[in-house]
Amino acid sequence: MYSKEFSNEVAIITGAGQGIGFEIAKQLCLKGAFVVLNDVDEKLAQDAAAKIAGNCIAVAGDAADVSFINFMVDEAVKKFGKLSIAIANAGITLFGDFFEYKVEALQRVMNVNLGGSFFLAQAAAKKIKAQEGGGSILLMSSVTGHQAHKNLAAYGMTKAALEMLAKALVVELSEFNISINTIAPGATVTERTSQDQAYMDTWKRITPMGRAATVEDIANAALFMVSPASRHITGQSLVIDGGWTSVSPSPY
Repeated sequence: MYSKEFSNEVAIITGAGQGIGFEIAKQLCLKGAFVVLNDVDEKLAQDAAAKIAGNCIAVAGDAADVSFINFMVDEAVKKFGKLSIAIANAGITLFGDFFEYKVEALQRVMNVNLGGSFFLAQAAAKKIKAQEGGGSILLMSSVTGHQAHKNLAAYGMTKAALEMLAKALVVELSEFNISINTIAPGATVTERTSQDQAYMDTWKRITPMGRAATVEDIANAALFMVSPASRHITGQSLVIDGGWTSVSPSPY
């Protein structure tokens, strides 16, 4: 029997066709929420929504496109009557040697990871403010925003910036009873990494808790940060990494 602490809440989750985003969407639906599940891949979004029990609809599109973000927010309200939770999970990782990193790669990482998150927060906050009922916004940071990873300078920069964005928006959003926080996952077992034995073995060896995170570990933290239990928490970042950032051995 699942608790229903998210009954009548309406959430948007970007980049949720698989992995962490999908698990967050699934858990929110199981706990009573109505969910707009976004992914840039239309088939992946549709298939993911079909797998989830409960009130989940797919809205496929580029979560870095401002016009699409506004459309998606409007669709959530049109379909479910309001918006109370926005989770900016969509992001891309483009590895590259700092000395050879291309302008196009940097612009794409910035546009998706920062621009998409910023404008989803903006569009969602406008809608929640107008409703006057309050709500929660969650941004997806990373341990790479706390500790250096080789060939991830651009990506890590965007993740650190998201944590500062959450702090900055406290002064903009608090008077409207809107909380904004980030979570910072470490190494996580997803569809992309589960078949990589070297990845699994490496993170088992260098993580104090003895394993990489599961998507359930990350989703549990995400749900807490957008739940009624965390209403007085805002401008904060929660690291979920099994203790890795405390010791920070390189995976390379």
